[in-house]
Amino acid sequence: MREKWLAGAGAAKGTDAMAIKLFFWELEKHLKSSTGASVVAIDNKIEQAMDLVKSHLMYAVREEVEVLKEQINELIERNSQLEQENNLLKNLASPEQMAQFQAQVQTSGSPTGTGQPSVPVGSTQVLSSAQNSGSSA
Repeated sequence: MREKWLAGAGAAKGTDAMAIKLFFWELEKHLKSSTGASVVAIDNKIEQAMDLVKSHLMYAVREEVEVLKEQINELIERNSQLEQENNLLKNLASPEQMAQFQAQVQTSGSPTGTGQPSVPVGSTQVLSSAQNSGSSA
């Protein structure tokens, strides 16, 4: 690119061309002399900045991992409670209630179509006693 610029400058008068050549010569000299220490200093600053970014990211990732571990433990505990509740309700339900439940699951994919189990009219007392015994267990 410099050669193209200089070729265009060669068409100018002799003093202008000489001034441009001198300018480029001084610029090259300056760049060559400053590359040693300046480049090393810039590289060091870039490396320090990258290390700082890395340490901040690692800290943020560690915090996020801790939060996710806590959430996983809470979900495991909640799942265990729900499984116990489900087993208790299955044990307390009459065979007729279980048959009705199975029929609803087979026809709609969920007991009531909304994901909530239906409660037959005659089983209100059984479920309420199951809830009372489940909360005391």
